[in-house]
Amino acid sequence: MDNAQIAKASLNDIVFEGRNKAYGAYVLRRLYQRHVTRALIIATAIFSLLIFFPLISQYLKDKMPKEPKKNLQENVLMDAPPLDETKPPPPPPPPEAPPPPPPKLTTIKFTPPVVKKDEEVKKEEVPDQEELKDKTVATVTVKGNTDAPDLTELSGEGDKVVEEVVENKVYTYVEQMPQLPGGGGNAAIVSAIQKATKYPPLALRNQVEGRIFVSFTVNAQGDVSDVKVVKGLGSGLDEETIRAVKTLPKFIPGKQNGRAVSVSFTVPITFKIQ
Repeated sequence: MDNAQIAKASLNDIVFEGRNKAYGAYVLRRLYQRHVTRALIIATAIFSLLIFFPLISQYLKDKMPKEPKKNLQENVLMDAPPLDETKPPPPPPPPEAPPPPPPKLTTIKFTPPVVKKDEEVKKEEVPDQEELKDKTVATVTVKGNTDAPDLTELSGEGDKVVEEVVENKVYTYVEQMPQLPGGGGNAAIVSAIQKATKYPPLALRNQVEGRIFVSFTVNAQGDVSDVKVVKGLGSGLDEETIRAVKTLPKFIPGKQNGRAVSVSFTVPITFKIQ
């Protein structure tokens, strides 16, 4: 390429001098400016449309014909139709019922006391209680039953009647449950057992923890008996729980129908290494 051609040649012609211009890079570089110009024009048009679109829509809205407002007319009440004199007038309303008469007041005549002398007053002797012991008070004459058995022999059998009402067995729930001397119910019993327990060394070494269910009976005298483990953990914890239950103080015995009875308990004791 001589000097005259170089003066008229573009940058692409100089760069691709002596190279294969059919390769895609030459075409892309030659059309690059055209693509940039086209993209700039399209972007400017879209940007202008976005800016002027609200103005155009508002302008078109103002140019649209508006519906005329309807005039609201005031409602005028019509006069009532004339009365037909040929028809009879409506009957008058019934009269109101008269009020009920006031309640009659009942008066009781006062009877003044009559003062008499001591000689005129009739003395009534009150019989002695010993005389009325074997008498029957009635409005008619009552004949006694002389064939009735002697009930004096049954005077000492009152306790037997109570024993028939209250069964001699071990209860699980009664009217008045056994309690420790300080009261507190089952929570106080469990707390007393927990305080009396000591962690066995074997259970400490084996890191045994859990809950043991122990049952025992409080007899009619308030003593603890029949202590046994219902669900245990082993490692010496069962034996320690039984020992702690046996150290409980004397209970206030439970009562059923006013009589002291034996009551069975089942309480949970928790062992936890702290």
